[in-house]
Amino acid sequence: MQRLLTPPLIRAIGQVLAVSYPLLALAAGARSVYQLFFKPGVTDYLPPLLSAVAASVYLVATVAFVIRRPWAWWVSVVALSFELVGVLGVGTLSLLMPQVIGRTVWHEFGIDYGFLPLVQPILGLIWLFWPENRAQFRAPALQT
Repeated sequence: MQRLLTPPLIRAIGQVLAVSYPLLALAAGARSVYQLFFKPGVTDYLPPLLSAVAASVYLVATVAFVIRRPWAWWVSVVALSFELVGVLGVGTLSLLMPQVIGRTVWHEFGIDYGFLPLVQPILGLIWLFWPENRAQFRAPALQT
């Protein structure tokens, strides 16, 4: 596994995450707001609320990635772990009981978003646990 994960690949993962997390936060948030407030005839509020939770997790992860402090590393790890459990749980339930879950960001493991909600937390956790990146969260930021 160590051979597969090279520093250039980890940097590329970081660049993908820097774009994908804010973008997915915006997309999931917009989807939730539309379904909750503007879509006519909505009777089931669980799907838009789950999308709002997803958007919130994406936003928290985005902010925590930027703040290079030890507590932000922990916030990122918790947010991404919650996201992964959420995607797996909601994705599984959406296959087993589609009438209960409905269409959310995490529906069928993020099929509406190219499975990015499933892949993103895995890549994010790999990026966070990479030794060089973890060290950046430990060291205080230099003041310029």
